[in-house]
Amino acid sequence: MNSTLPDTQCASDALAENGYVVLPNFLTDTDAMALYDYASNLDDAQWQIAAVGRQQLQTINTHVRSDKIHWLQPEHSLESAYLAHMDNLRLRINRELFMGLFDYESHLAKYRPGAYYKKHLDAFKGRSNRVLTTVLYLNPEWSDTDGGELVIYGTKGEVLEELLPTLGTMVMFLSDTFVHEVKVGSRERYSITGWFRHNTSISGIIDPPR
Repeated sequence: MNSTLPDTQCASDALAENGYVVLPNFLTDTDAMALYDYASNLDDAQWQIAAVGRQQLQTINTHVRSDKIHWLQPEHSLESAYLAHMDNLRLRINRELFMGLFDYESHLAKYRPGAYYKKHLDAFKGRSNRVLTTVLYLNPEWSDTDGGELVIYGTKGEVLEELLPTLGTMVMFLSDTFVHEVKVGSRERYSITGWFRHNTSISGIIDPPR
């Protein structure tokens, strides 16, 4: 990535105060479009149906979510560049908020027209090492009528944010705090979802693996 990291002090202040932050220009249009072109040209065989839950408890439940995913790996140059970019962000957040973020896992997500992800939490207190969720949107020329909004809810069920998945926008939020959902869209929709994690490993084995 040739883009510069956002003002992490402002992002950290928002995370500390609210538990979430929206960064409208996290990546330049050039970097975001490169990721969009990459995602939209992946072969169908490189996408898998997204599961619900973790490890042995994972199940396919299309009543909850109907997107497809592609896990990012460092072997591909563009995927590696994005992972490195996020690792730099991890280090800066750790310096400013002392969150002890250990590593990062991430996947592309593809929502075809009509796809959705119903209300859910990304982590449950004491049961996951996912700490901070990130979602980067890769959709050029997205309008209000296209739908596909991310909705973030507060502790009383109130809507805190309703965000269009516009190109280059990043949202970060505490994984075990905010219920959220992805509404149905009328166009194919791409994003990169990731999680900064704590290390609860034994003998150097990261626990749990994705």
